[in-house]
Amino acid sequence: MISEKDFLIQFSGLKVGKHQFEYQIDKDFFNLFEYDEYNGADIVVKVLLNKKSTMLELSFQHKGTVNVPCDITNEDFDLPIKGNLSLLVKFGEEFNDENDAFLILPHGEFQMSVAQYIYEMIVLSVPQKRIHPGVKDGTLESPTLDYLSHQADEEPKEENKETDPRWDKLKQLLTDK
Repeated sequence: MISEKDFLIQFSGLKVGKHQFEYQIDKDFFNLFEYDEYNGADIVVKVLLNKKSTMLELSFQHKGTVNVPCDITNEDFDLPIKGNLSLLVKFGEEFNDENDAFLILPHGEFQMSVAQYIYEMIVLSVPQKRIHPGVKDGTLESPTLDYLSHQADEEPKEENKETDPRWDKLKQLLTDK
């Protein structure tokens, strides 16, 4: 079982310089945030921490797939995703995460959780419209696609051709110029 403690980075014991952390993200990770948009996930997240004497620089990168339903056919498929995020951590009087570009931790803090940043980075890298690659290239066999293509092939019904003579006179005004 995954917990938020798995994503704590204790930076106080680290030497000044670069340190790399790697996390394997699956469906259980999203359960921490009660987010159930994905049927499954297989994502590798790499966090590069550059510790300096007065601040921390974090660079997040992720690459993998999330299993989601197609918005057109409702067929499940693995959607490839990737992205990155940079975060600057400074130290101050009190905790402040109002700015997206940097985080202020209180003096004396010795660890920080990166779970929220990983979660936001992954969720924001998934496109809002999710279309199965088989729909794009025409190789997907689906009853939904068959139905949609059948509806598009049908001829539109003939409407009553009789129009109001007043509208006809108004239309003539446009064409008589």
